[in-house]
Amino acid sequence: MTKRYFTVGMAGHIDHGKTALVKALTNKETDRLKEEKERGISIELGFAPLLETEEMEVSVIDVPGHEKFIRQMIAGVAGIDLVILVVAADEGVMPQTKEHLEILSFLGITRGIVVLSKIDNVDEELHSLAKEEIKEELVGTVFEESPILLADSLSGKGISDIKKTILAFLEELPSRSITGDFRMPIDQVFTVKGQGTVVRGTVYEGSVKEGESLLLLPSGKETKARQIQVHHKPAAEAFGGQRTAINLSGLSKEEAERGDALVKSEFFTVTETIDISLKLVDDLEHPVKQRMPIKLHTGTSETMGKIIFFDRNEADSGNEEILCQLRLDDSIVVKRNDRLILRRPTPAETIGGGLIIDPNGGRYKFGEETIQVLLQKKNGTPLQRAEDALKKHKVLSKSHFLQETSLASPAINELLEKGTLLQLPGGDLTTTYVLEEIIQLMNEQLNRYHDENPLKAGYDKAMLMQVYRSTYKESLLDYAVKKNLQSGSWKQKGHYLSLAEFDPHVPAQWKKRSQQVLEQLRKDGMKPVDLADYLADAGIPADLQGGLRQYYREQDLVVFLDEKLAFHAEVFHKAVRKLQGNTNIEFELSDAKETLGLSRKFLIPFLETLDNQGLTSRVENKRKWRSAAH
Repeated sequence: MTKRYFTVGMAGHIDHGKTALVKALTNKETDRLKEEKERGISIELGFAPLLETEEMEVSVIDVPGHEKFIRQMIAGVAGIDLVILVVAADEGVMPQTKEHLEILSFLGITRGIVVLSKIDNVDEELHSLAKEEIKEELVGTVFEESPILLADSLSGKGISDIKKTILAFLEELPSRSITGDFRMPIDQVFTVKGQGTVVRGTVYEGSVKEGESLLLLPSGKETKARQIQVHHKPAAEAFGGQRTAINLSGLSKEEAERGDALVKSEFFTVTETIDISLKLVDDLEHPVKQRMPIKLHTGTSETMGKIIFFDRNEADSGNEEILCQLRLDDSIVVKRNDRLILRRPTPAETIGGGLIIDPNGGRYKFGEETIQVLLQKKNGTPLQRAEDALKKHKVLSKSHFLQETSLASPAINELLEKGTLLQLPGGDLTTTYVLEEIIQLMNEQLNRYHDENPLKAGYDKAMLMQVYRSTYKESLLDYAVKKNLQSGSWKQKGHYLSLAEFDPHVPAQWKKRSQQVLEQLRKDGMKPVDLADYLADAGIPADLQGGLRQYYREQDLVVFLDEKLAFHAEVFHKAVRKLQGNTNIEFELSDAKETLGLSRKFLIPFLETLDNQGLTSRVENKRKWRSAAH
């Protein structure tokens, strides 16, 4: 059985007992800063191990509740699988409780447990009343059906029930992917004396091994995982869902910061423009206006930007889905379906949240047409997203394909297995649609070429590729050519390509005169002639003569001794056999002259032609037949 890893998050109003509950559950103190201990409030994220068995490992994260530390709160809950909402029995639901609920909803966290804490601070008869009050506040939220458990962290009441409920919830949840591409958003950066820079975060997906090369994004700096720890214990490997610290080599503390992401591959998108699906909070104090400044929280990153609407100039509270775009001041690392929170910088308030539908947002026009494009992006199946990207780009490297489609590796493998997505030699990706498209274009081009150049053996391969190189990548063109040759729909002779059914031929109106030229050559026998004279005498047009000469040569109808002199092929081959039969393996010029009766003027080009055709080789003043049969 594959081990599963989970992170449970604590949320709730300040001083409602989240940190105390974590300590009661894990026997670990998560407040580590001097200021936290002195003020009695959590400022930074705190983590503690809750459970580790052969089947499951569970961590608990304590997030700050104070409104001033909302950034840390969002960074913490962004990586959790289950939420415990803590409400103090002596205070009930408070403003930060409600804000945390909204944020959890926008981040897509649907599983939760409500803990009524500090029950020893109120009379027992008030417990039921407090529970009913909480239930009323939770109506319409993701916690509406969540169990409400009573506990007191100091006395230990209810702690074992909370542990059992947590484990029961987690048994039903799928764990984070450990097979995808490794990604760990960073929420803490510090140095350890003698070790260097250390970063912490929750591994969102994939796994990382000690010694592996990593990329720090968005900067693109290269580093290595020198050492790995999971909850302060050395580990050879960390997996999706685990709270992890990684000691990085070759990287200073100043080069990394909260909001950066550690990845292993180049497949992740670094972007400043994202298309999103947004829902606003119910009790928005001020409307959200076109191009209004916003603060984006996604993963552990926080950046300023502006919101761009395509179907309105402002939006107010409501449950309506708004398809829009964010143009950011700084680069971030995101994937399709990553969750996000939007806040107004001034006055500070949560505006809404949603998910990223395209990390590579484009420039669009205002209007319904753009909304339909964004809707297609949001609802498109993996196949539709792949086809949309490849209709636009034809061929993409795997890294660019992943950035364009935001598909995970398993989805890509499924499309490859079905044959709808094709991987070309070298790794580039395309679709059967694009392959069929270029094959059809090439077939049409060859047909036109054959019609216009019937004498030629075919289209020069390099020239054919050049026609389409500006639109299609070389890898696709090569693949299309090989595919056509393997299927038998094309054939190749030397560097010429042609349709399988095509054979070079003389145009019908010149066929008879061409035959007359060949017959005259045959009659003239061993008398070398200037072929141009024969063509002119036969009335062959000048613009056709060059093509006809090439046709005679390629079809082995005529053998050229040089640019002018030519023999009929039958005459030439007969002369070669005669020379072979009347000479030894080695022979001299005089032997050839005596056998063929040619003058030196014509004999030397004849013998050089034998050399060029590989029939003989010259050794000083003699020639030697390359074949023993002579």
